[in-house]
Amino acid sequence: MSDDAIITPTESNSAWAERTGTRQYLGHNARGAEVRVGMGPGEFSPGELLKIALATCNTLSADHRLANALGEDFEANVICATLKNEEEERYSALDVQVVTDLSGLTGDQLATLTQRVEAAIERGCTVGHTLDKGAEVRLHLLDDRPEDVD
Repeated sequence: MSDDAIITPTESNSAWAERTGTRQYLGHNARGAEVRVGMGPGEFSPGELLKIALATCNTLSADHRLANALGEDFEANVICATLKNEEEERYSALDVQVVTDLSGLTGDQLATLTQRVEAAIERGCTVGHTLDKGAEVRLHLLDDRPEDVD
């Protein structure tokens, strides 16, 4: 792909957001889901969405491993906490914490589960892979007027 080529958006490779007000957007996907993005009440900030994306990518990737060890109806919460480098306006560390009842596991079972969960995340977490390995980020400003308008 050349440096200036635009990736063609499709239902499977894109999500989009429409501006609804000053610093407010409504995010969409092709399956009909919506999320309010902004800095006000009832809205997720982009940083919070990144945290949720990483946390849930981890647990979705490992859900079958957790269910095998803890039972199909196990309860869990997943948290992503961050350290922020204020000078560079970026997160310097992201810490994913899966909180669930592990009391029924022996030390060996917990060690095995931890290894299997980590392996499942390593295999399947696209968000984690992207953060670990980085991705090229490009911006294109596109005119929404029809081409035949003078």
